Amino acid sequence: MTGKELEAATDAELVQVFLDGDQRAFEVIVLRHQGRVYALCLRTLGSPIRAEEAAQEVFVKVYRHLAKFRGDSKFTTWLYRVGLNHCRNVQAYRARRHEKRHDSLDADIESDEGSTRRKELASGEPDAEDHLLTSERLVIMREELARLDPIWKEILLLRDVEGLSYEEIGQALDLAPGTVKSRIHRARGELKTRLTRRLKGDERAV
Repeated sequence: MTGKELEAATDAELVQVFLDGDQRAFEVIVLRHQGRVYALCLRTLGSPIRAEEAAQEVFVKVYRHLAKFRGDSKFTTWLYRVGLNHCRNVQAYRARRHEKRHDSLDADIESDEGSTRRKELASGEPDAEDHLLTSERLVIMREELARLDPIWKEILLLRDVEGLSYEEIGQALDLAPGTVKSRIHRARGELKTRLTRRLKGDERAV
């Protein structure tokens, strides 16, 4: 295949071309999905440095195990599964080393150098006070989402941030569709409870 043909190929076609021996296909896969994988690692781990390292390690695993992709789901769904499993391993390792912290889900919460600068999302409102209130609420939401148990955070991340369908989430997390719906409902309820307590100044939300 020519370079242009590779770029136009589907993910499944690229996987087959790679398995047939053309290494260029994997380069196209990385370029196509590196932003997606980095964002997933960043939202899961909370640190840009750890996320960059984790994303690189995810693609190493993908390279080694690409033959395991059978095409019975979307490639991106399989990729999410590999990425989430790796991030779980990273978090478990950090927990064993007593390094686990309650980081925000947002990209610019805190770097390993100690920076706490945030990248705020503009509300689009002209009123400065309204903008401040909206930004503060976004920060609170991200912080409380990051503090959720991983079982709730992962499923909300896939559904409400990445926009995966119930079926795709089930494939990524190896769950039945009914279980996916139930967990999403419970996860949203838990997040709502935490946000309500936080906004009312209830310390139990921390």
